[in-house]
Amino acid sequence: MATRVVIVGAGHAGGSAAAFLRQYGHEGSITLIGDEPHLPYQRPPLSKAWLKGEATEDDLQLRPASFYEEQSVAVRLSASVQSIDRAARQVRLNDGAAIPYGKLILAMGARARPLPAPGVELQGVHYLRTAGDAEGIKSELVPGRRLIIVGGGYVGLEVAASARALGAEVTVIEREPRLLARVAGEALSGFFHRYHGERGVRFVLGGSVTAIDGQDGRCCAVILDHGERLPCDSVLIGVGALPNQELAQAAGLPCQDGVIVNEQARTEDPDIYAIGDMTRRPLPLYGRTIRLESVPSALEQAKQAAADITGHKPPAPETPWFWSDQYDLKLQIAGLPFDVDGLIVRGDPSSARFAVFQMQGDLIQAVEAVNSPAEFMGGRLLIGARRPVSREKLADPAVSMKEVGV
Repeated sequence: MATRVVIVGAGHAGGSAAAFLRQYGHEGSITLIGDEPHLPYQRPPLSKAWLKGEATEDDLQLRPASFYEEQSVAVRLSASVQSIDRAARQVRLNDGAAIPYGKLILAMGARARPLPAPGVELQGVHYLRTAGDAEGIKSELVPGRRLIIVGGGYVGLEVAASARALGAEVTVIEREPRLLARVAGEALSGFFHRYHGERGVRFVLGGSVTAIDGQDGRCCAVILDHGERLPCDSVLIGVGALPNQELAQAAGLPCQDGVIVNEQARTEDPDIYAIGDMTRRPLPLYGRTIRLESVPSALEQAKQAAADITGHKPPAPETPWFWSDQYDLKLQIAGLPFDVDGLIVRGDPSSARFAVFQMQGDLIQAVEAVNSPAEFMGGRLLIGARRPVSREKLADPAVSMKEVGV
């Protein structure tokens, strides 16, 4: 009898897992359960094209509604799983229904990390994780509106760029001494600070929000730890994300800032997999485990789980990669800057076309490429192959990326 697969979470990871299962030849039933009212959709455009009115709901959908019917994928939306019964091999929904599984894939993603400050419940204070969140923010971004963004990470900067394009006034508050402190090197964060500043974004670095003031139930100002009061009309909080691991924890599955999985995306229970932002996964390339929040990582794990369930050939270990679009800039990152002992800047940051290579000896650990697709692709291949390079050649833009190896 063909295995019944239940997927909990109808986001990018869950929707892709269902598609890969069919692509890899799974003939058993597939049930996809999502707590939002939407079919699986892309989240990255929410902070960019969606806010600027350049994308429709259809544009965001991963696949048309007809796909799920044609592929015999049963979809249950606006439904949440309350518990996993590992002994009975079934999940129980919020409406009391019990759904049996042969294999279970958890793809529940992450949620916005809350800001521990009074006033976050006021009208006009937003987080950005879902299409519903994005729609709420979109209505606030009009010319002259004063938006304060708490958090200088990628989501915060993407929203800042979109807000400025729509004419809103933007101030970004970051508690670290520089932007992108957790995810990028100083050269890249300095470039983005200057680029946004030249386009009217104001920054407060090294400052924390202690409270949000309100008037008539709506936010009107942000209070900083050194006492400064910044008037505003709207606030976006973007201070990171927390993995939705509580369901797995309650079922007794090991978690550590994410559900712990192996290279097949399988948990300690051989019948339960976990994929996407909610997992702590091994990265053989770097010899360690980490929780990644990215679409490419979610897709790789969807392939891993689907391949393991179907007996399909597993995907090759990947080089992690990420991207961010801000104004006319396309940032592409490959690799992770572990154990770095130096960096090489290739190109001229003032031209907004350059790449920063994070090095370990003569090996590239990571590349951060701004409007430089050749450097991104070449760097990504060199990272994956662990091929040594000439630092001198790598620093010279006149030398092709195909010729920097030694």
